[in-house]
Amino acid sequence: MKKKGFLLMLSMLMVLSIALAGCSSSENGSNDSSSGNSDDGGSTQKTLVFGRGGDSVALDPAIVTDGESFKVTKNIFDTLVTYGDQDTSINEGLATEWKVSDDGLKYTLKLREGVKFHDGTDFNADAVVYNFDRWMNAGQDQKGKFAYYASMFGGFKGDEGHVIKEVKAVDDYTVEFTLNRPQAPFLKNLAMSPFAIASPDALEKQGDKFGENPVGTGPFKFKEWKRNDRIVVEKNEDYWMDGYPKLDRVIFRAIPDNSARLNALKTGEIDLMDGVNPSDVEGIKGDDNLQVFFRPSMNVGYLGFNVEKEPFNNKKVRQALNHAVDKQALIDAFYEGQAEPAKNPLPPVIEAYNDEIEKYEFDLDKAKKLLEEAGYPDGFKMDLWAMPVPRPYMPDGKKIAEAIQANFKKIGVDVNIVSYEWATYLEKAQAGEAPAFLLGWTGDNGDADNFLYVLLDQDNIGSNNYSRYSNAELHEILVKAQSTPDEEKRKELYKKAQEIIHEDAPWVPLVHSEPALGGKSNIKGFTPHPTGSDYLTKVYFE
Repeated sequence: MKKKGFLLMLSMLMVLSIALAGCSSSENGSNDSSSGNSDDGGSTQKTLVFGRGGDSVALDPAIVTDGESFKVTKNIFDTLVTYGDQDTSINEGLATEWKVSDDGLKYTLKLREGVKFHDGTDFNADAVVYNFDRWMNAGQDQKGKFAYYASMFGGFKGDEGHVIKEVKAVDDYTVEFTLNRPQAPFLKNLAMSPFAIASPDALEKQGDKFGENPVGTGPFKFKEWKRNDRIVVEKNEDYWMDGYPKLDRVIFRAIPDNSARLNALKTGEIDLMDGVNPSDVEGIKGDDNLQVFFRPSMNVGYLGFNVEKEPFNNKKVRQALNHAVDKQALIDAFYEGQAEPAKNPLPPVIEAYNDEIEKYEFDLDKAKKLLEEAGYPDGFKMDLWAMPVPRPYMPDGKKIAEAIQANFKKIGVDVNIVSYEWATYLEKAQAGEAPAFLLGWTGDNGDADNFLYVLLDQDNIGSNNYSRYSNAELHEILVKAQSTPDEEKRKELYKKAQEIIHEDAPWVPLVHSEPALGGKSNIKGFTPHPTGSDYLTKVYFE
């Protein structure tokens, strides 16, 4: 083409593009789902807008326990080893190979070379040591701050149950973990989101503000955060995984109401959403512009009791309330069959699940009898905390609380429903302020230890054991199960642990759900992960 003709055509295209831009704009500004250019020269959407039920608490993965935070940090940070796309098998991450000593007390990891943090500093063995020193030296006064570390590794350095003795840089790209005792799920624990490796330089510079200015090695770099509105991350052009990520930008939008979020998906305001109401699944399936994704189930929703507070310090009261919840009615009303009643604190997909345990039948007469034996023949008054945000295991905390309230009224228990903003709710419940509360857990690593020890062991009071439940026999069993390499022996120990928990009834296990997500029909490469935190590295628009 001659230069003059080319310039004429270029000027015409510019005029046309300006006109089109004017037609497509609105009073609210440009659509979040902005397009970019594909590698083949065509027009392909390069921004993904992910609608979710609530905002993140913080973006330092080491200090948070909520799924909304991990949903974002999963894509900013990398862990030493990672899970499979839709399972918890162990794969390479920032470490490319690992060796375990015969006695299970030493793990030697070879690290990936040439990786940079988003601030341009080097990832190496010293960075790994820095992160673990930060967590393990926190001490009991910061147990709440690094709750996950304390939960997964038996407290902090100097504590009797602490798993890790030393983390040492052997050379620039070799790190060695020495343990005080064997821990069977050690590698699975390392793959968990809270143990992602952060930039030491950024941690030093940002201090307490790091959770608002995160710096990792992951596929996306942090760009901005407008509280209770959006978090924006942008493509890491130097990511170590060749050809990834596919997207240029991801915007995490906070839209608390499930129905409003679905409407935003239908109108194109967002591209992908979690927290689909079970009743809306069929409608999405019938829309040619949309598709449904199902997250493999690995969760439990529960009603927890603070066993340090009256009357929940009485086992018979807790057993009575277990008999007073109609779980099947909850599933029929709020889950559209996309859940099953729970009788144990861990879901049936976990290998050590004890199916021989007899469930607490919905039996109001038995509940009344137990209350009478406990010294409460006329019932009592109680506060029940209801979750303010939808979660995969609990699509509507307030309505579920109201259904439980109606059940309990039939046995003379008068329930007052209480709620708080999500971050406050978690903080207060963790501190032991909630007498009874609705919560849940999505498994982090596919191991029974991640449910039973993390949520119900005495070591984790003040972190993830919100019920503040303590049982010496249970503790001994759970620590033994952690330290036993024989998987069959571990299963038997965990089955015994479930028997103890079932008898003591610190919870009413409610449901195990199969959460649904909705997205545009042209989204490809998205595989919802059972842990609830999704890698968006391979996602693209067709």
